[in-house]
Amino acid sequence: MENMKAAFARGGAGIDSIQVREVPVPAPGVGEVLVRLTAATLNYRDLLIIRGQAPGVKQPDYVPLSCCAGTVVSVGGSITRVKFGDRVSPLYSQGWLTGPIPSMRMLGGPIDGTARQYAVFDAESLCLIPDELGDLDAAALPCAGLTAWSALFGPRPVKPGEWVLLQGTGGVSMAALQWAKAAGAHTIITSSSDAKLRRAKALGADIGINYRAEPDWASAARAARGGRGVDVVVDVVGVAQLEMCASVLAEGGIISGVGRLAGEASRGHDAGKPLANIVVGNRDAHEAMLAFCARFGVRPVIDAVYDLVRLQDAFKDLASGRIFGKVAVNLL
Repeated sequence: MENMKAAFARGGAGIDSIQVREVPVPAPGVGEVLVRLTAATLNYRDLLIIRGQAPGVKQPDYVPLSCCAGTVVSVGGSITRVKFGDRVSPLYSQGWLTGPIPSMRMLGGPIDGTARQYAVFDAESLCLIPDELGDLDAAALPCAGLTAWSALFGPRPVKPGEWVLLQGTGGVSMAALQWAKAAGAHTIITSSSDAKLRRAKALGADIGINYRAEPDWASAARAARGGRGVDVVVDVVGVAQLEMCASVLAEGGIISGVGRLAGEASRGHDAGKPLANIVVGNRDAHEAMLAFCARFGVRPVIDAVYDLVRLQDAFKDLASGRIFGKVAVNLL
């Protein structure tokens, strides 16, 4: 039986618990597909799980990561959605094909993730990768990219000429910057690093605000807009900055509550302004996002790529806060 390399970790045991082992290549069952994975990427959620800080997710011994791309190498039974040789990317939330209710079968916790060379997936939970996108591009999108997509085109779709405010330069914010610019919107981005702000402006950000130099970044954003607010705030920080997010919002705008970088998510809190709870997205949204990428030539921002045997280093790089965009893993 052929073996493969796979990474394993223990939830709550920290980054140093990651081990790369040789294990048998799995076989697909009826309705399943075996995929030779080529690339994966990390998300902030992966850090929370391995630190034991993800609410409701307890992982004793698991394969981390939730985003990847690869090639179909074997199918189980009669399958029409994909075929041998297709390049595919699995849904982050396995089985969430349509509608508003997410599946709780999320890769990288509670079910085994993508830090391995082969994996079996439900055929219906796979999306075909457009020819215009490379495997590394597609591997950056299932969680952070789709979350940003839903934040901008879900409850209140952003319109050309409108203004979007983005917090920080992580995977979600960089994806949102690219979606917004391709859709004809203007963007304001915050960061503690002038160097990162320069990189963001090179990608099309219209205004950059260093929140270390301008702690009241909401007032600075309004001032830069001549006293006007913004139409969408992509909130990745959480409740700690919810009041400022609300204060920078223009009439008719919305806060897309995405993350919890400061500890507690904004979901369920009263912002005094419209607040949408964003939970990644279904297969319909994933396919729309991929088509948009292909049409407008959007390519995700990848800041660093590590081999699987250096997955601990990849996690530490993400945890350092220096990353601009995504950290990726080569699975070849």
